[in-house]
Amino acid sequence: MSPARRVTGRADKTRKGDAVHHRITAVVGAGEDVAFGAVHSQALRVVADDGVDLHVEVDHPEDFGGRPATDEDITVVFVHGYSLNLDCWHFQRAAYRGQVRMAFYDQRSHGRSALSPEENATIDQLGKDLLRVIEHTAPGPVVVVGHSMGGMSIISMAEQFPEVFGAKVVGASLIATTAGGLDPGRILFPMLPLGLGGAFMGRAVRTLDRGHRLVDLARAWGHNIADAVTDRYAFGDDVPHHYVDFVFGMLNATPFAVVADFYPAFATLDKFDHLAPLGTVPTAVIGGTEDRITSIGHSRKLHARIPGSSLLECEGAGHMVLLERHVDVNAELDDLISLARHRAEQPTNEVPSA
Repeated sequence: MSPARRVTGRADKTRKGDAVHHRITAVVGAGEDVAFGAVHSQALRVVADDGVDLHVEVDHPEDFGGRPATDEDITVVFVHGYSLNLDCWHFQRAAYRGQVRMAFYDQRSHGRSALSPEENATIDQLGKDLLRVIEHTAPGPVVVVGHSMGGMSIISMAEQFPEVFGAKVVGASLIATTAGGLDPGRILFPMLPLGLGGAFMGRAVRTLDRGHRLVDLARAWGHNIADAVTDRYAFGDDVPHHYVDFVFGMLNATPFAVVADFYPAFATLDKFDHLAPLGTVPTAVIGGTEDRITSIGHSRKLHARIPGSSLLECEGAGHMVLLERHVDVNAELDDLISLARHRAEQPTNEVPSA
């Protein structure tokens, strides 16, 4: 396993002093002996502004041996990526249970959430959904953590609701994501039959969507090939095979009609000019140097465009860096959550400028 390399930013300069006494530390090894998909809590239904039901789960510290959370305490809201579900946060959820209030949800048309109308399968709508989840799960300050499409959801919320950053949202992490310039073929490839890509991707998606039931059947029949493709596109280094099976299971559970509905959102994504609100709070950007879906260049560009952000580059890791290098990712989240909590506890006139 190659080391992770941090490019310093504001978070590094600030966190080592005052935040040390407010530190939250992920439990190393947590989740290693627990089956993927087995970490859950009581479900909560949050209704989006267009009536779509979102499946939400909240882990309260007191339910896992911790001090009861107050309305003033931090809530960490985790936002998963495309064709995944809330289970992908397995190692983060296990590592922070009992220490901080956490909210997880399935994005619309994913996991246990309801299907979205096709016209609302957009990144802008995902930003609205995130704000709705925050409003229903976090009485106090919030740290938002997004992977892939989940990071795009955070950026969308920043564009549409910049006023919540600094006031409600006090920290953010963008993991293996981008604000634009994405080759949608890269993000769709693991969900498509082998051999589709390049200039034909858009036309192929529209054509396949008309026969999506046959595509779903073909994906199931092609398990061995798809498993190998998942390994190559999701991970950089060698990982235990059950990691690959876990990710393949989430991808394969997403109907191709959903894959097709969201395709235009990736093809037209262009939000690099709307990152300013993220510069007002501690923001940690994390990427894998062998990410074949959102390459490390996207993370570097986000870091360059978000003043004061930090950048963690996980050498050799792929798109599912949150699983593949969960120890490194959690260590970076330790710093972010602790710094954000410290800043949230300060009187407004004492908070360091961004």
